Amino acid sequence: MKVKILSTKENPLLKRKEVDFKVEHGPKGKTPTRLEVKKAIVAELKINEEMVFVKRMRTMTGTNIAVGIANVYETVEQAKFIEPEYIRKRNTPPEEPKEEAKE
Repeated sequence: MKVKILSTKENPLLKRKEVDFKVEHGPKGKTPTRLEVKKAIVAELKINEEMVFVKRMRTMTGTNIAVGIANVYETVEQAKFIEPEYIRKRNTPPEEPKEEAKE
C-alpha cells in the first residue's frame, strides 16, 4: 500500500489542514481500512496520530486506487470540538471485548 498526498489546503478558521490523498493497493489487495490509511498519513506527515481524521475514502471503479480526504488538526482539543462523534468513532481502533471473570 502506497499513500500519496495530492494536495494540502490550510484552513485557518477551523485550525486544520485539509489533505487530499491517493492510496494504491495491490492488484489482489482489498481497499485498506481507515486505520491503516490513517497510520500511513501520520507516517508521511510526521505528526501525532490523534490529530488526523480520515473523512472519506472511495475506491475508483475497476482500479486499485482509492482517493480520499483527511483533516489534520493543530490540537487534539480543536479536533474534538470540530469533528462529529461518528467520524471520531470511525477513526479510533475498536476496543477489545472485556472478558468477565468466571466465578
